[in-house]
Amino acid sequence: MTDPSTHNASRFERILAFMLLALVLLSVGTFVAIMVGTGQGMGSEDFATGIWPVVVMVPYIGLPLAIVLLITLMISSAVRRARESGREQPGR
Repeated sequence: MTDPSTHNASRFERILAFMLLALVLLSVGTFVAIMVGTGQGMGSEDFATGIWPVVVMVPYIGLPLAIVLLITLMISSAVRRARESGREQPGR
């Protein structure tokens, strides 16, 4: 049976998790802004001026980076759990 005691995530894992959440929320927010702008009748020439080029590029960069952060977080968590389980078993 597993030990029901809780574990504390490392600072690195918490930072990764919050960065992941921030990137996903920012990317989804900019995607919604693009959809609203398109729904209001903005054309491709309107998206080429002002701050819109940055808004358009955020999902292209943010979502793949969020996937990389998610994979990094999963690997980090798996390594930590493996180390913890190795310490709990006296035979290892």
